[in-house]
Amino acid sequence: MPYTIQVNGEKRTVDVEADTPLLWVLRDELELKGTKFGCGMALCGACTVHLDGVPTRACITPIAAVADRAVTTIEGVDRGSEVARRVKAAWLTLDVIQCGYCQAGQVMAATALLTRNPRPTDADIDEAMGGNLCRCATYARIRAAIKLAAGLPTTDTRGV
Repeated sequence: MPYTIQVNGEKRTVDVEADTPLLWVLRDELELKGTKFGCGMALCGACTVHLDGVPTRACITPIAAVADRAVTTIEGVDRGSEVARRVKAAWLTLDVIQCGYCQAGQVMAATALLTRNPRPTDADIDEAMGGNLCRCATYARIRAAIKLAAGLPTTDTRGV
């Protein structure tokens, strides 16, 4: 069945079954490979995208549930978003990325957090990022990068 969705500001039409997960529509139909498959059960956060600005697990979101909502992926998150640009810059400044597999989901979750809460506390960061797993355990760097992007005091964690 054809579905027309808005992805990164562009209308795109795909012909897939209603229960096809958004993750596979993005990766296989639209060739947007930045959103990763991690667990397939919404437990790890590697597949996080924004649906109307809200972090959403694409692996369990059927295309039929997307309808007229705006989908933003890692490929488009910084288009017009100063917050996303600051998050990405902080990630690079603090060398957050190791293997990089989870980082698209981490950046998407951090961008959503700072968009709704520009000056988060450690508890706010823990809550917003809690469902995003990092195989390389760069959690201290992720927290520091979020604080750096928010303009909050942070400790340089590159030695961690």
